[in-house]
Amino acid sequence: QVQLVESGGGLVQPGGSLRLSCAASGSIVSRYAMGWDRQVPGKQRELVARITSGGSTAYADVVKGRFTISRDNAKNTVYLQMNNLKPEDTAVYYCKQNRATGNYWGQGTQVTVSS
Repeated sequence: QVQLVESGGGLVQPGGSLRLSCAASGSIVSRYAMGWDRQVPGKQRELVARITSGGSTAYADVVKGRFTISRDNAKNTVYLQMNNLKPEDTAVYYCKQNRATGNYWGQGTQVTVSS
């Protein structure tokens, strides 16, 4: 059974940084495309960043240059380093694993950017 557990969210001031972690069990993160999505109440969930099994990365335009997705194969964990955070980055962030048979999601972690 695939489980994705996010951690690292919290309250941070504008301009600050956070690092989100997604620890996987029941699957090997390096074998699949992994990603981070985020959702604000009343809005659709949106892609933030993605890393393929081959290590290629992609980002939403609004986070390019500020966020970095990475993977630690030894820890079977995916990270999202978020720098220069803005109030509009406030959302619940979800870890996702893409498979041909469907996607798996974590429970989400809240990120709040506010002074």
